[in-house]
Amino acid sequence: AVLACQTPALISQNDQTDQAVSAQTIPTLSVGNQESANPASNQEALVRLYENASPGTVAIFTETGSGSGFVYDSLGHIVTNYHVVEGFKTVEVRFTSGFMAYGAVIGTDLDSDLAVVKVDAPVEELKPLPLGDSSTLKVGQTVVAIGNPFGLESTMTVGIISALGRTLDSERVSPEGNFFTAGDIIQTDAAINPGNSGGPLFNINGEVIGVNRAIRTFNQNDTGDPVNSGIGFAVSINIVKRVVPVLIETGEYNYPYIGISSFPSLTLDVVKELGLKQYTGAYVTAVVPGGPADQAGLRAGSTPTSFPTLLAGGDLIIAIDGRPVRTFDEMLAYLITNKGPGDIIVLTVLRGEEKVDISITLDKRP
Repeated sequence: AVLACQTPALISQNDQTDQAVSAQTIPTLSVGNQESANPASNQEALVRLYENASPGTVAIFTETGSGSGFVYDSLGHIVTNYHVVEGFKTVEVRFTSGFMAYGAVIGTDLDSDLAVVKVDAPVEELKPLPLGDSSTLKVGQTVVAIGNPFGLESTMTVGIISALGRTLDSERVSPEGNFFTAGDIIQTDAAINPGNSGGPLFNINGEVIGVNRAIRTFNQNDTGDPVNSGIGFAVSINIVKRVVPVLIETGEYNYPYIGISSFPSLTLDVVKELGLKQYTGAYVTAVVPGGPADQAGLRAGSTPTSFPTLLAGGDLIIAIDGRPVRTFDEMLAYLITNKGPGDIIVLTVLRGEEKVDISITLDKRP
């Protein structure tokens, strides 16, 4: 199961929400430009990172649980997860200095599971953290999580980037009853536990490259709380940089909507059954009637196969705006990170033996 990493009040996990796996001027904080093979040097870098970054992290408490967050700017905006503050207009924010203040929830986004809390705090308490660029991340790089697991404030854990471009189900359901997809998710083995939700994930240079969101685990401790099994997920910072300024300004963020369904990736059996010429791409299994893809003429499968729910004859998307598409998840990550409602995209599809370019004007998610 994939579990949000909020610590419930009284350390109870009864209200935990399951999620299925299917993403201004900022100060610079430098602790070294590259990872070193020298263990002592790496240790010193981690110590400096914690000393510099932890004052910009916060713990967030509600009547039902706790989570983490970080200072986004000097105006008192705090970034956290939506599920940490869900159902509350006011939360308690605790800084590492011991300063505490009530914060107002001013913006939420169910698709990325992000939220913004506004606090009135002395300027010396507001230490904005520098934001990195998640498009430059590579599997194997060292990452650091700082948060509030099990109510233990300012806890630091270290790991690596295990994978990039993962997807999680959104917290929001489509009119057809399906979960929307949140893309461009970072997978890490840094220990993330209940209470880490909303806290920052750093690169070795002390830049925030993600917001910790969930863990995948089937393990529980003797009190029933889920425990880390080495698979954690964080919303990429490039999603944060796109969503949070809009949440601050308007309170909500609109995502691009194309109106199709597809497999996360293709298997050899599916490729063979559909008679496809390649095993990379996003095969269109359904097109929402009246949606952007439908209006542009994208086609879903309609011919029965020996697989009960698999229909052949659909378009296979092989590129978006000239960029090769290996999987549907990869295509979604590109859309969510780079596009918005009203933008025009060009999909290159294989339709039988023919290669076709289709222009689609994106709508906003309903």
